Amino acid sequence: MLAWGPVSGQEPLSKAFDVRLGTRVLFLDDIGIERLNGLTRKLHQPAKRGAVLRSDHPEQVLQIRTAPIWDPDLGRYRLWVLGLENHLWESRDGLHWSPGPRPNLRTDMVVYDPHDPDPARRYKAPVLNEGFAVSPDGVQWTKLDLPKVESSDEGNFSFDATDRLFIHTVKRRGPNGRSLAIATSRNFRTWQDLGVVFHADDEDQKRGRAAIEARAADATLHQTRYRDPAAYNVDVYNMGVFRYEGLYIGLPAMYHATGPVPNYPNTDGFHLVQVACSRDLKSWTRVGDRQPFLAPSRRDSGAYDLTQILPPSAPVVRGEELWFYYTGLKYRAAWTYSGTYPNGRYIPLPGLDRDAGAVCLAVLRRDGFVSLNAGETPGTVLTKPFLLPQGRLHVNLAAPEGSLRVALCDAQGEPLPDLPESDELVGDRTSFPIPGRWEALQGRTVRLRFTLRRGDLYAYWFAR
Repeated sequence: MLAWGPVSGQEPLSKAFDVRLGTRVLFLDDIGIERLNGLTRKLHQPAKRGAVLRSDHPEQVLQIRTAPIWDPDLGRYRLWVLGLENHLWESRDGLHWSPGPRPNLRTDMVVYDPHDPDPARRYKAPVLNEGFAVSPDGVQWTKLDLPKVESSDEGNFSFDATDRLFIHTVKRRGPNGRSLAIATSRNFRTWQDLGVVFHADDEDQKRGRAAIEARAADATLHQTRYRDPAAYNVDVYNMGVFRYEGLYIGLPAMYHATGPVPNYPNTDGFHLVQVACSRDLKSWTRVGDRQPFLAPSRRDSGAYDLTQILPPSAPVVRGEELWFYYTGLKYRAAWTYSGTYPNGRYIPLPGLDRDAGAVCLAVLRRDGFVSLNAGETPGTVLTKPFLLPQGRLHVNLAAPEGSLRVALCDAQGEPLPDLPESDELVGDRTSFPIPGRWEALQGRTVRLRFTLRRGDLYAYWFAR
């Protein structure tokens, strides 16, 4: 859990924002916040659970660029894996995986669309730098006569089922090197290319140099083989983008180049996965003061994610948890290159573990990206005005030794006289219903004021 400073303000009262029934309001950005006093935003890191899928053949380094998909007809998860001869794997519990049918087309980024009226198009996938494909079962694929979305050599893919929006992220050249471009479609036929929308900046270079030096000084971390300060650079290697509740969340793998690799047209380095968010997929806000959401594991921990960490396209919602499946690789510069690129060959370096990559799992509390945190002295947050929807107010709260009070306020931020502040909520639950009958005020412009002591507030929402 990483705090990045208190937030407070006395900005003028703002126009209303939209609070939809059943949609959780998170605290990754300021869109619904009028004033914060005495609270600290805190970035929470998921708990690593280790590798869930390894290869029986160590020379096959496993990677993924998609999240597991739940197929309700089959009653199991399906995952498309890079590095295996049979790249479709299946699981009933998300932990124990076995090979599935062998697809007729190599696809690495797949989503399931149960609402497409054409059963032959239920599974959808981009074929990187070739175009797109559809399938009735995820096994027999048909390429579509559609233009490709240009990428250098990386991509990611997700489906926003709420707005029926397909999101294809690709790697392109931009400021400071590798950058992220996005293309979207609502019908999987016509695509809108938004161009480069996210890239590293001068602040990334400043912090990246410090991160490289800190890693080099930490004997518990695996050290990169090549280091040359003249080659230090930070750029965006890949970024999964997904819709979560009312906003888009991105998990950029920020690649920290540490030095050139002899006889190879690339660099040695490592990844730190951060968090960003957006409301329109074009303008992005860095979350958590650019601190890592996923960082390397220790060298002697037995983990795979020692050096390279590539993010998932989306988390899997499992009850009150978010499961993040991601690529963990022990090394970056694990080969030497013989001959002239691109017609030479890779030769493994001696002394390195051949079992070098796996599909790993990290678990986060539901809504648990960012919380508003209070210490012993209570802090408050006043929301912007919104039209009170139907349903009962709920909060995601961790305050086993603290408390939360909630007051319903008018459009000017003053507590409504006929509705007293709620009793103290104490405990740790992902869904606390707030007592109170507010039905007579539905459709009226209101605000909420939360008063928090010794705890973390993750989200609030209205539900029937």
